[in-house]
Amino acid sequence: MAKVVIDAGHGGNDPGASGNGIIEKEYTLKISEYIYNRLKDLGLDVKMTRTTDETLSPTERVNRVLDAFGNTSDVLVISNHINAGGGDGAEVIYALRNKDTLSNLILSELENEGQNIRKAYQRRLPSNTAKDYYFMQRNTGNTEAITVEYGFLDSTGDDVNQLKTRWEDYAEAVVRAVIEYLNLTYVPVEDGNYYTVKSSDSLWSIAKKFNVSVADLKETNGLTSSMLSIGDVLKIPTVEEEKTKENVYIVKSGDSLYKIAQRYNTTVNELVALNNLNSTALNIGQTLKIPTSSTNTYTVKSGDSLYKIAQTYNTTVNELVALNNLNSTALSIGQTLKIPTSSSSNTYTVKSGDSLYKIAQANNTTASRLMELNNLSSTLLSIGQVLKLN
Repeated sequence: MAKVVIDAGHGGNDPGASGNGIIEKEYTLKISEYIYNRLKDLGLDVKMTRTTDETLSPTERVNRVLDAFGNTSDVLVISNHINAGGGDGAEVIYALRNKDTLSNLILSELENEGQNIRKAYQRRLPSNTAKDYYFMQRNTGNTEAITVEYGFLDSTGDDVNQLKTRWEDYAEAVVRAVIEYLNLTYVPVEDGNYYTVKSSDSLWSIAKKFNVSVADLKETNGLTSSMLSIGDVLKIPTVEEEKTKENVYIVKSGDSLYKIAQRYNTTVNELVALNNLNSTALNIGQTLKIPTSSTNTYTVKSGDSLYKIAQTYNTTVNELVALNNLNSTALSIGQTLKIPTSSSSNTYTVKSGDSLYKIAQANNTTASRLMELNNLSSTLLSIGQVLKLN
């Protein structure tokens, strides 16, 4: 995992430069926090030298840099500053031990944001030209340490306004440059439906975090296996995207396939088949596809039989068995049966033993609604009488 130390220049009793409503220590902390949060979201291992308005001596600041991840060349150090001296534009200082690649990437991205660019440069210590002039480059060991000066707070040009209104854009420019330098995948800040894989992540844990299914994660990202690498960027399917494909349900605590099937007037077998489940066990946060069907359904009640239900809905026992993939004619109270639409209609023919209440119950309506639809003045029925159901 890439390692980055973000240094907010100055702080505490050392305000840095100030002028035109800009105090350097305040802006460097805001910029540093922004970069820290963005890089962390993108999967990098990031630490800061200061997170509050505290005073740090050069020695303490360097110690925090080196203590963060160790004194190694794979650690990037970005020290943030605001310039003064009447100039205009951004510049980056890099160490004698390093190349200018990252510095120029940062300048290029800042230029893309409309900032004027001065230069990327090194500066030598006059008393010993083999050493860097600035302590952030000189004393930070083998790390790749750069200092970014975002603009001049006493500029006669446009720096003052840009620093006040566009500092977030400039911080994002540094984020883009770092990601490009490390050859990682950049995800724009506005794309909240992406996730960068971190240590200990799995497809299951990510799916649970975002209330999506592992299958949809794999499909959306074109994955053929469940193997992930730290730093991989996954597109997270949104609920809206899933609903455009099929109705979905997110499993909650206490759920079972039976309860969900009852709720959506479907069967456990159909849920298992539609979701390619190997068992009826569920996980909280798991996403289930819910079958969409134009068929009517009926929930089995005490005393029901397939013959009675078939009679009620003008269909046959064989058709009910076939439509519901039944292995026998035995029924369970609460079981949901699909009723074939070809046999369903908006009318019902009264049979012996029927009552308005029974017919209403069987068709998920009320006796008063049936009376209203059929202009009935009483609940008395005649065998062969045709009733409107809706």
